[in-house]
Amino acid sequence: MASPHRPDAPELPDFSMLKRLARDQLIYLLEQLPGKKDLFIEADLMSPLDRIASVSILKQHEVDKLYKVESKPALSSNEQLCFLVRPRIKNMRYIANLVNADKLAGRARKYKVIFSPQKFYSCEMVLEEEGVYGDVSCDEWAFSLLPLDVDLLSMELPEFFRDYFVEGDQRWINTVAQALHLLSTLYGSFPNCYGIGRCAKMSYELWRKLEDEDSETKGRRAEVGHVFLLDRDVDFVTALCSQVVYEGLVDDTFRVKCGSVDFGPEVTSSDKSLKVLLNAEDKVFNEIRNEHFSNVFGFLSQKARNLQAQYDRRRGMDIKQMKNFVSQELKGLKQEHRLLSLHIGACESIMKKKTKQDFQELIKTEHALLEGFNIRESTNYIEEHIDRQVSPIESLRLMCLLSITENGLIPKDYRSLKTQYMQSYGPEHLLTFSNLRRAGLLTEQVPGETLTAVESKVSKLVTDKAAGKITDAFSSLAKRSNFRAISKKLNLIPRVDGEYDLKVPRDMAYVFSGAYVPLSCRIIEQVRGIAGEGQAASLSTGRSVERAQSSLLPQT
Repeated sequence: MASPHRPDAPELPDFSMLKRLARDQLIYLLEQLPGKKDLFIEADLMSPLDRIASVSILKQHEVDKLYKVESKPALSSNEQLCFLVRPRIKNMRYIANLVNADKLAGRARKYKVIFSPQKFYSCEMVLEEEGVYGDVSCDEWAFSLLPLDVDLLSMELPEFFRDYFVEGDQRWINTVAQALHLLSTLYGSFPNCYGIGRCAKMSYELWRKLEDEDSETKGRRAEVGHVFLLDRDVDFVTALCSQVVYEGLVDDTFRVKCGSVDFGPEVTSSDKSLKVLLNAEDKVFNEIRNEHFSNVFGFLSQKARNLQAQYDRRRGMDIKQMKNFVSQELKGLKQEHRLLSLHIGACESIMKKKTKQDFQELIKTEHALLEGFNIRESTNYIEEHIDRQVSPIESLRLMCLLSITENGLIPKDYRSLKTQYMQSYGPEHLLTFSNLRRAGLLTEQVPGETLTAVESKVSKLVTDKAAGKITDAFSSLAKRSNFRAISKKLNLIPRVDGEYDLKVPRDMAYVFSGAYVPLSCRIIEQVRGIAGEGQAASLSTGRSVERAQSSLLPQT
């Protein structure tokens, strides 16, 4: 998708249409239960719902009170109850217990369950087993894509990774295909579609079936030129490296959820927390979100001086000029001043946390792992990190990065790190290690093993002669493939003379302080380069993309 910051970028599609569509569909479902009703909302649906339909909109459609779906019993006195939930077994138990409690009390109420984004047969089976299936009406809120910014969409499916990559559950594939179908229905069928991975292949094939059944998308002008479907396990390394741009550090420190962040009293300089949307409408954030953190303080300082200069203009104004200033500019300046204060406070909190954790030493260790240097020293650092109980998440992240870059840990190191981790953080993490192994994130080396899951996918990225340069780049990977070979072939570890200039970055590696170019970004760059040069016409010309799926979407 085009960057909205580049002057030569094409105009972005109007993704706010997705939000309006989701809101209208939800209102339609609520109105199917006429009259006043109480709405029970699952916790992780509250933030997406708030972005789509405010409380005032819900009130307009006769929602009386809002409750959170939780373990304690409901105290609603309304005669109509509506539940907006994920398709989870525990939610069905909760609803069934409430309905059965009403039956025992001799109370008759109407119940409606709205599943988001879709309902599953297993949920209906639980309701039937509990004897309440005939007492509730079930529906789907097919909310699949939420616009978080002008160029950012999210499916908000927190269970997808665990279900697919750990449990092997493919139930969300249909949701992904439906989301692609919705995009092509609203914005025209995609002329170019590429993908890597089994999940990407299944999503693509199911989406194409939906396309063939729906004639509305045909003939419409495409507003989205390229679609890339990449399985997460194709590029675990990017997700495991520490983020050093401002937006990434805000996420690491405060956790960005559904495009917003809760800044606590340490940031707001008051006794209250504040929820802030992080998008292009925040002018201060929009200018620093992609900046390396070392550049952010300088920008904020200059911004503060510019704002002060804007305020100082009032001194030489006459009455008419002052009136125009107050009516047209003052409100905007105050808003910008408030946001500037928040982001300065956030930067101070980030600095305190990273200084406490010896962030520079952490980054240095990650860079060594990426480049394959000082592996023994890096392993010792991870052990020390665990023993000092700095952070359970960061300790696991470093172990996973070591495992993936080294094609698994040698058995001695695996046993040692696993033992130390459980001694530091508790034996309950035995299940954590089992799950990480199943996902391919933390494994032991096996004698004679040369290919990891990630490398086998990437090595099979292209086998078709029509793929031109990418074929040459990957031709030798099947013989002897590992993270180092991939890094070398795609130049993922940039070689620069002297110090990497973070103020004027020359490539995508600046997001990791010049140490690493994200593999997924490099693959997209390579494929788009081929399509642009016309050397892979079968990959880049309309529906002929199907012929390339055998190579771009491997069966493994």
